[in-house]
Amino acid sequence: MRRKTGYRLVAGVAAVVATASLVVAATHSRDVEGAPAPQPDARLARVPDCGPVIAGLDLRAQLAQLVVVGVPGSDPASTVKLVQDHQLGGIFIAGDATELLTNQALDAVQKAAKVPVSVAVDEEGGRVQRIDTLDGSIPSARELAATRTPEQVREVAAQRGKQLRARGVTVDYAPDADITDQPAHEAIGDRSFSGDPERARLYVRAFAAGLRDAGVFPVLKHFPGHGHASGDSHTGLVRTPPLPELRRVDLVPYQRITEYGPIGVMVGHLDVPDLTGGLPASLSAPAYQLLRTEFGFTGPVVTDDLGAMKAITEQFPLPEAVLKALQAGADEALWSSGGHVDQVLDRLSQAVRTGELPEPRVRESLTRVLTAKGLCG
Repeated sequence: MRRKTGYRLVAGVAAVVATASLVVAATHSRDVEGAPAPQPDARLARVPDCGPVIAGLDLRAQLAQLVVVGVPGSDPASTVKLVQDHQLGGIFIAGDATELLTNQALDAVQKAAKVPVSVAVDEEGGRVQRIDTLDGSIPSARELAATRTPEQVREVAAQRGKQLRARGVTVDYAPDADITDQPAHEAIGDRSFSGDPERARLYVRAFAAGLRDAGVFPVLKHFPGHGHASGDSHTGLVRTPPLPELRRVDLVPYQRITEYGPIGVMVGHLDVPDLTGGLPASLSAPAYQLLRTEFGFTGPVVTDDLGAMKAITEQFPLPEAVLKALQAGADEALWSSGGHVDQVLDRLSQAVRTGELPEPRVRESLTRVLTAKGLCG
């Protein structure tokens, strides 16, 4: 997601849920290149017991935990009502308005939620910021990598994370893990740390560690890699290089992903030859299987924006897009455009009843979402 570039941009992904009880401060050990090397959280290897929490939720409430809905930053009262009425799992603060991020307005949102709600923004730095008018601007990923060491970037992210946390934000759809050296203004451009995959990986890991140090849950994006895609998924479905090439370059930041500690991953609307069969990766089961099997990722996975990006909206109405994403393996479906909650939950409920969306698939994602909220034993 970007801003101030001629047209309004929307969420780059999907929200993973977090509370401070889950966020594990990474250790300050270093690898040979001097980058922060957070140690894996042993809890990631355990199967959490979410049974008692799930037992307290009816079907609609369970499904509501699997969606992240965009809300305007200008209207705290409407957000409180939305969460109160639908008991959403997550909200995404879209646009540049900041009323929801001031005067502890998000406290009332949490009070309206029976299960803690994730509050997500996309705070990357550069042209993708949400609190710059409140707490000052931070440089783009490309500028950070050009002017600071990985440890210094970790400190920048930690400071930004503290500012986000103080305002009630629990999830940041950042860092951008895409690999590119394209001009700064392009779809990814200066949102990427580097065109060198190994160098980018060091900085992605450092930024994620800094957020986690501050108690904010980081979400890497846009799997399996937007940096060399044919265009901008805001304007239509784009194609990436073939999978073997992605493995050599774009997928490098996802290698040894357990080293990052607790994180989420956002799946982009990207057509990958020989993988997604012409579908966006966000709606493609093989894309999620690649992340889970080849890369061994066990954390929560969110979609890129399903409600305002033409790669999706030109093909599917929102309720069907959300259903297809969950069927494919997403844990959370994001739409920044807001609204349509009843229609989406009605469609998902119907799909569970008819077997289109199997109950084990729902429980699997629900377990990941609730675990990220720190609610499971």
